[in-house]
Amino acid sequence: MAGYNLSRLNFLVVDDNKHMRALVKAILHSLGSKQVAEAGDGADAFKELRVFAADIIICDWNMTPLDGLDFVRLVRTGKDSPNPFVPIIMLTGHTELARVVEARDAGVHEFLAKPISARGLYSRIRSIIETPRAFLRTPTYFGPDRRRRQMEFKGEERRKAAAKASGGAEGDATLSQAEVEALLNG
Repeated sequence: MAGYNLSRLNFLVVDDNKHMRALVKAILHSLGSKQVAEAGDGADAFKELRVFAADIIICDWNMTPLDGLDFVRLVRTGKDSPNPFVPIIMLTGHTELARVVEARDAGVHEFLAKPISARGLYSRIRSIIETPRAFLRTPTYFGPDRRRRQMEFKGEERRKAAAKASGGAEGDATLSQAEVEALLNG
């Protein structure tokens, strides 16, 4: 797998299973990484972030006492978060659409299903490097822009027209269920 030189990137691997941490660490080393820190749960990982400047976090979902999703939310929105902008790759054996959407909505950059492979992990790292996403802050979300594809819109600007007609601002328009589903599947 010729590609990027990962030797200068710092990785934080968060998983309560020491064998999975060792596997991810071995894959990262085989890809050229030199600096890999480990944590056994989200709480320990948050402490580790205070002393280790991670460039990318690779985090399991199912852990106790602080699971991966709560850890992501803490990194993104915690007042004392050392780096709310750090890219995060979520690992899990559960790949249902609802879980993928939940992880995305918590602020995850990439999602990787277990069992993992070097090719799969490298693909997610490469995606983070090649397609950086702007961070957005709304009243209910802080994290990378959830839209992956930049689509060129051709057609009537329905939201703007509806906002003008109702006398409200452009952001006040609501979406139909079909529009919401199109956004999630788009």
